[in-house]
Amino acid sequence: MTEYTYPILFGVIIGTLSRILMLRTDYRQYPTYLHGKVIHISLGFIAAGLGTVAVPAIMEKEFTAVTFLTIAASQFREVRNMERNTLTELDTYEMVPRGKTYIEGIAVAFEGRNYLVILTSFLATLSYLVFNVWVAVITSIVCFLVIKKLMSGSNLKEIVEIEHKSIHFEGAGLYVDDIYIMNIGLPERQKEILKYGMGFVLTPKNFDIRTTIANFGQRQAILHDVSVSLGVFHDSGTPALVPLIKRDLDSGKIGVFVLPEDRDVNKAITTIGAVPVLENAIRKPSESKASEKEGRPHATGESSSSRDHNEQNKN
Repeated sequence: MTEYTYPILFGVIIGTLSRILMLRTDYRQYPTYLHGKVIHISLGFIAAGLGTVAVPAIMEKEFTAVTFLTIAASQFREVRNMERNTLTELDTYEMVPRGKTYIEGIAVAFEGRNYLVILTSFLATLSYLVFNVWVAVITSIVCFLVIKKLMSGSNLKEIVEIEHKSIHFEGAGLYVDDIYIMNIGLPERQKEILKYGMGFVLTPKNFDIRTTIANFGQRQAILHDVSVSLGVFHDSGTPALVPLIKRDLDSGKIGVFVLPEDRDVNKAITTIGAVPVLENAIRKPSESKASEKEGRPHATGESSSSRDHNEQNKN
C-alpha cells in the first residue's frame, strides 16, 4: 500500500455517504424504485472517486490527470438529461402533472449533487493528506452540514401568506374568496365542487414575489404537490374537476382551487407551505436598473376584487 491508500479510501467513502445523504425519497415519491436509487448511488461513487483521485494527482504534479474532471462534467450532464427525459415521460401519466419547470428543477438538482460529491470527497482527501484523519473527519462533517443546508432551499411559506378561503358560485362562475377560477355550468358538477373542493389564497409578501408566484411552472408545482400529498377527487374525462390556480391581476394574490381526498385544512396549508420555490420561477424585477431609477416600491399593492374583470365570463 502507498501513502495515498487510506486517504483515497476515506475520500471515496465520505463522498459516497454524502450522495446517500442527498438521495432521499420524500412526499414527491421520486426516486422510489430500487434500480433508480442504485443508479444514483453508483454515480455518486464514481463522482467520489474522481474528486478523491484529483488530490494525489495534483500532489504528484500530474496535472494532465486532472483534465479527466472535464470529462466527468460532460458525463454528469447526461444525468440531467436522463432525469429530464424520464420525468417528462412519467408526467404524461400523472393525474396532476408536475410541469416542465418543476421537472427541470429536479433534473438540475440531480446533476448538481454529483458536483457536491466531487467537492466533498476532494476536501476530505485533501484534509487527510495535509493534516490528519481527525481534521478530515471535521471537514467531512462541515461538508455534510453545508450539503443539508443547500438541499433545504426555499419554501412557499417563506414568501407568501397562506389562508384558507371559502369557495362559492356566482351564477356559473366559481370563486375562491373574490378570485375568479372558472365557469361550471352543470349543477351536478357544482354540487361536487362545493362538497369536495377547497380554496386557498396566497398573498405575496413583496413585489418580487408577485412575479414569482405568477409563474405557470410554480403554480403547477403547487397543484402537483397538494394532489400527491392529499390525493385528488378527479379522473380522466372530467375537466370540471381539475385543480386550478388563478391570479388576481390587481393585487397579485393567487387563488388555489383543489379537490383533495383528504380535506384536512391544516395539512393542506402545511403542504402548500412546503412546496419548493422553483429556481427557474424566481424573478426580482425590483432589482433591475429601471426599477431603481423609478423608485418602484417592494411592497404589494392593496388587495382588490377581480369580479368586474371577469364579469363577462358569467352566464
